[in-house]
Amino acid sequence: MKIQKWAIAILLWGFLFRAICAIYLNVGFDEAYYYLYTQNLNLSYFDHPPLVAFTAGLGVWLTGAVTPFTIRIGGVLLYTGTLIFSYLASRKLFGDRTATLTLAILTTIPIFQIAFGILTLPDNALMFFWSACLWVAATEFFPSDQTRDYKPTYRIALIGLLVGFAFLGKYHGVLLGGGLGLFCLLSRRHRVALFSGWTLAAIALLIITSSPVLLWNAQHEWASFRFQSGRAVPSQGYNLERLLVTILLALGYLFPSFGIPLWWTSFRMIAQLANGKSDLSIENEQELTISDSLLRSKKLLILCVSAPIFFGFTFMGGFIQILPSWHMPGFFGATLLLGESAAKVQLKRPKFIRNWLWGSGIVILPLLLIGLLHVHLGIVQKGSDNAIAGGFWEAKDDPSTQMVDLVQLRQAFIDDPMLKAELAKADFVFSNNFFVAGQVGMAIEPLGKKVTCFDEDLRGFAYWSKAEDFVGKSALYITSELFLKDERYPQPLDKYKGYFQSLEKIADIPIKRGGQAVQIFPVYRASPMLKPYPRPYG
Repeated sequence: MKIQKWAIAILLWGFLFRAICAIYLNVGFDEAYYYLYTQNLNLSYFDHPPLVAFTAGLGVWLTGAVTPFTIRIGGVLLYTGTLIFSYLASRKLFGDRTATLTLAILTTIPIFQIAFGILTLPDNALMFFWSACLWVAATEFFPSDQTRDYKPTYRIALIGLLVGFAFLGKYHGVLLGGGLGLFCLLSRRHRVALFSGWTLAAIALLIITSSPVLLWNAQHEWASFRFQSGRAVPSQGYNLERLLVTILLALGYLFPSFGIPLWWTSFRMIAQLANGKSDLSIENEQELTISDSLLRSKKLLILCVSAPIFFGFTFMGGFIQILPSWHMPGFFGATLLLGESAAKVQLKRPKFIRNWLWGSGIVILPLLLIGLLHVHLGIVQKGSDNAIAGGFWEAKDDPSTQMVDLVQLRQAFIDDPMLKAELAKADFVFSNNFFVAGQVGMAIEPLGKKVTCFDEDLRGFAYWSKAEDFVGKSALYITSELFLKDERYPQPLDKYKGYFQSLEKIADIPIKRGGQAVQIFPVYRASPMLKPYPRPYG
């Protein structure tokens, strides 16, 4: 398991960069909401499996502090492990040169750094166990001695265990297991694994590991499975323009100098299979040399666990709006194929590969740093004290303002005597949106008040309390101007008309960046609650 010096240097650089970003980057909607998972530990949750609670909670439990960095420590550490296992898997399959190049690419692609390695998301745990599983699979299916027939070993059972843990991170773990099964089905050499006793053990371990999610859903009318599957149901006809936008956005997230080669190498491998040039479709394996046959089998392993995900979710982009994290695990896996292709080119054109990698990094790093400085300081925001050349972007049009400095929100309830007293008198706090409720909950959690959400889309809040729990109690209603308006109600407060005896605005809390207010959090006194707010589920 020895790691080359260049690989160690890349790992250390990547860890340092992600840690700095994790400290200074303001908290996103999802992260604040997932932090509340840590305050409501359970077998699983309405919208995700349980491991994101441990990812978000690790730093908080270790330090006792609730900050952007502490809720991200788990993700930063896990992505370092993800890179190590990916490096080991690539080295096992394709050698040291490919492994180092693959590691450099994975450490440079911006969306991988942000979604898998900085922000607290379900993908942190998913990709850690995904890469660990891929390394074990590479070791299992391609042992050092390739002259003998393949015989399944105990590692098959370990693969089942790791797929189960990946599933506990995110439901994409099912696709990982399906991809490994597809590989065994297509590869005649490895098809014997499907009929092995170790596979039965793998299935058993997968079920046992996944049991918290299965048990929670069985207890709650399969709510999570119904919710996630419902998001994939087309709401309109297929639209090629939406598909094109999905593809272009993915290229942007990956950065074009990596995104285009990723698509190209994947298409080329699929074309080879379709044209019958793979050992898998040739009846007489003697037509191929052993090394060619082995290499194509290795590529097929990567393709089976990657292509169905990024092709499938990209195709779905033609009829529904998909999130970037939905298809990125597939592109992450396909990066091993890109690394293998780059290693071949490097042997003939080393300068080209060096310029490609360094050139991409030299462009990406400043862009990421500019983005980080803008989110934290507002360096391109018009009216900001820190603006460069007076700024170029109005705060009201800037989506980065949605990443809120929650320390400011918390400090308002500490420094303002009136707000401090009102919070102390309130029995609970609520908001009108589950994302905002997450932000409020993370901001005031150290101040010790129960936070909930009253809305038609409750997500996990529907299972963290009962609707009747709040009747007869006083509250503070905290929202943000960004989510205050609701098209269903002429006046924002009409949403709660009849549910509270009184609802009175007491303050506006400005969240400032560069000396300018970029978000406003209105605060209302609500007292007392007259009847339960209706819940569509829970």
